[in-house]
Amino acid sequence: MKPKNAVFELGEARAHSDLVVSSVLHLMSHYMTHEGGAGANLNLAAVIERHLQELADAPDLAPVLRATCRQLMEQWGHAAKRTVAQPRRSGILARLFLLDR
Repeated sequence: MKPKNAVFELGEARAHSDLVVSSVLHLMSHYMTHEGGAGANLNLAAVIERHLQELADAPDLAPVLRATCRQLMEQWGHAAKRTVAQPRRSGILARLFLLDR
């Protein structure tokens, strides 16, 4: 079995980071489309945060991109905590008192 060379491994790492960037951009767009709607995914902000964390730790990414991902990761982490912290109000009493808007 032939050992991989450093150039090939760097290419693989770069391709992985590119895929994660593509994924997180898609997730962010999906979140913005469904945020606040009936089909909003409560876990999506946490998934976006994890993708950004992976990018912030990626050694093949430019330092400015890693720093940006680190900042955005914090913002999405706060969004995920706010989403989870808000209890869903549903049921007959909530509808009677117009709490479920």
